[in-house]
Amino acid sequence: MTVRFVVIGGGPAGNTAATHAARLGARVTLIERDIVGGAAHLWDCIPSKTMIATGGAISFARRLGEMGLETVTAEVDPAGLKDRVDGIVSRLNTSITGLLESQRVRMIRGTASFVGPNEAEVTTVDGTEVIPFDAALISTGSRPRIPPFAGPDGDRVLTTRDCYPPKVIPEHAVIIGSGVTGVEFVHMFASLGSKVTLIVSRQQVLPAKDPEVAAALEVNFLERGVALLKGARANAIERTEDEVTVTCDDGRVVRASHAVLAIGSVPNIEDLNVEAAGVELDGGGYVTINHHCQSSVPHIYAAGDVSGKLPLSSVAAIQGRKVAEHAMGLHTVEHRHLDYDKAASAIFTEPEIADVGLAEAEAFALGRKIRVTKVPFSVAPKALINNDARGFVKIVSDPMTGVVLGGSIVGRHAAELISVIALAVTAGLRVNDIVESLLVHPSLSEALAEAAE
Repeated sequence: MTVRFVVIGGGPAGNTAATHAARLGARVTLIERDIVGGAAHLWDCIPSKTMIATGGAISFARRLGEMGLETVTAEVDPAGLKDRVDGIVSRLNTSITGLLESQRVRMIRGTASFVGPNEAEVTTVDGTEVIPFDAALISTGSRPRIPPFAGPDGDRVLTTRDCYPPKVIPEHAVIIGSGVTGVEFVHMFASLGSKVTLIVSRQQVLPAKDPEVAAALEVNFLERGVALLKGARANAIERTEDEVTVTCDDGRVVRASHAVLAIGSVPNIEDLNVEAAGVELDGGGYVTINHHCQSSVPHIYAAGDVSGKLPLSSVAAIQGRKVAEHAMGLHTVEHRHLDYDKAASAIFTEPEIADVGLAEAEAFALGRKIRVTKVPFSVAPKALINNDARGFVKIVSDPMTGVVLGGSIVGRHAAELISVIALAVTAGLRVNDIVESLLVHPSLSEALAEAAE
């Protein structure tokens, strides 16, 4: 019997699940109301990293004099930047759509909702259609959180999705939110030439990260002239014709040309009518799932941001793959479940930040004995060749067994280098396994071997 598999939402979780399930023999229908590839992937992640790459190129150009070259003045071309962002998004969308078509996935542009535990109704420009299913995946993603005091207008008060790219490069941007998205916006706008103020609700940026990592980023921000308002929460935004005024709960006021809201996201769940299918939600509106990504209704799954797990495209994609395999009956016996604590993540600031596994501060809070080794990139000749020796590598391991438990990297190409530590954490490798690896010389990865000593 052919499994009828309905996927609602075509982001990293949805399109991966659809493609993989089709390969395994399912008859797959993918329903997407906007763009296949996902809002987070093609409206947030990829456009933001494209702009950050442009900002990084500008920063690099400013440092050319330190590498024996004449300094080059690089200016932002807003129209050219928009064309570059749009071109990359279009190319990725075409690639993803082509892959789905090659697997004979039926794609419907429309809005879906449940009408029962085994049926979904799709509304398109041509009308409505009821689609029966044997298994379904909810992968509808999330959208920027809008606080009650803010009224984004897409002009001067912006959500993150209004910034890829913004209509104009802000003269002075005040960023509200000092988590991962907020600090990336600080880096991006500062690199593009904006004056930047960051409102930090606690006493460090990146409150969920290693304090030493956060401190390294704060130093860089201050060196670049970024103003940090620590211990402040924005509670009002007023705009006039040519500026915005952001008031904080402690009375401090910031006047700027633009305000950017970067204070988290909320799941896209409201219009799905999950109650008709019997799917349960948690207090935040996320679908409650088990280790197979099953909801309270076993044949209805959830993956990606809407599942309430780590909001990372990499996590969403592997969830989608696991869902497809489980829906097709491949996980009827024990297998390796997803361990979200071992997911690597990166922050594309300058310098880059990446981490995986157990953090030093977390281990101390748990009272766990660990061994921590830290090496600055200045020990790596390649860092000096690159004229960028900022940052460090930190590895956390078990003092008795030498097994790698986690690590943090601050520095150039941290997002790539963390893969070595992530593999060690996932595979249960020892620090000696890294030390004894014959790594390239000269390379930044040599600092990993030094930190594993």
